[in-house]
Amino acid sequence: MKGEEDNVYLHIGNDVVVNARDIVGIFDVDNTTVSRQGKRFLPTAQKNNQIIYATEDLPKSFIVTENKGNTLVYISSMSTQVLAKRNEENNFTERNQNNE
Repeated sequence: MKGEEDNVYLHIGNDVVVNARDIVGIFDVDNTTVSRQGKRFLPTAQKNNQIIYATEDLPKSFIVTENKGNTLVYISSMSTQVLAKRNEENNFTERNQNNE
């Protein structure tokens, strides 16, 4: 079993980090709030106290995480492209360290 030192974290803004292994998805606020289901997702998460704000600026993305059955939604001012690139770079670094 992997220990805490094996965890990889993704910085999502304002000194907030999430465990990359817990990420279910990274979503663009503008694109996901167009559909009926997307419009209901964030208000439902807010009602269930599952929202954590990693920004005071205009949100561009939200990150859905799940750990031990608990779902959290992080609101970020970073674009999905930046977050995905950071996550990809973290995974690349982790793979290289595991291969050494």
